[in-house]
Amino acid sequence: MSAPGEYTQEYVDVDGARLGVQVYPEPAGAPGAPVVVIWPAMGVRARYYRPFAAHLRAAGLAVVVADLRGTGESTPAPSRACRYGYAELAADVGAVLAALKPRLDGRPTFLLGHSLGGQAALLHLALHGTGAVDGLALVAVGVPYWRNYPGPRRFGVLPYSQGIAATARLLGVWPGWGFGGRQARGVIRDWAHTARAGRFPALDGVDVEAALRTLDVPVLAVSVDDDQYTPHGTVDHLCGKLAAATVVRERLTAARAGAPLDHFTWVRASGPVAARVAAWAAGLPEA
Repeated sequence: MSAPGEYTQEYVDVDGARLGVQVYPEPAGAPGAPVVVIWPAMGVRARYYRPFAAHLRAAGLAVVVADLRGTGESTPAPSRACRYGYAELAADVGAVLAALKPRLDGRPTFLLGHSLGGQAALLHLALHGTGAVDGLALVAVGVPYWRNYPGPRRFGVLPYSQGIAATARLLGVWPGWGFGGRQARGVIRDWAHTARAGRFPALDGVDVEAALRTLDVPVLAVSVDDDQYTPHGTVDHLCGKLAAATVVRERLTAARAGAPLDHFTWVRASGPVAARVAAWAAGLPEA
């Protein structure tokens, strides 16, 4: 699998932040391979996706992985002074795409998000349009609405999520106690809103839910067996918002992966996901 020396670390400056971007070498084969830009889960560093990047490159895709604002190589480190939330994370997606534009022109390009990174990618398209990309792949991305969790567990999700939000408000930052890593309180505020209401909050004065209903983009949505944070029902809930999109909905089973799975460990057994993403990308209509 890939080692840190096998990608080039770059940076994109945006709105007082510096975003770390890992650019992997072009895959072997024909030039102009489709480009996938990966956005990680909450609190997960870009380098965690090295195994996934290796599988995607082996499947013929060019790979870029960006650290979410405040995580890994990206700044600012979350603190009481940070006020950013989902709107800024969505704008960061556009900033990275703009910085990569000279390398992306004329090449099929799609976003791939995991968990919060998938939400940021989706919100970017809803708020800023789909002109820069040909599609969106979502892996373990849902809306953590408490009613969509199975069995009695749903009754713990609401107090758990709202307790985290209350702590972030009180301290001015989420310290990362057992969940999500250290996060700006705005990110936690917006995440907790989705857990409570099953809806995204309005961002930059835009009714996000209405924008999602009109979003016309090819989407691949993959849920993962034994996902403790994003069970299948939460992914279905998110897909239900994409009324105008062409959605391909799939589930990754432990049997297919050949290894135990959860919200994070699928990355270590991501060969089947990478193969499916590559096949889906090959079938996307030209922009």
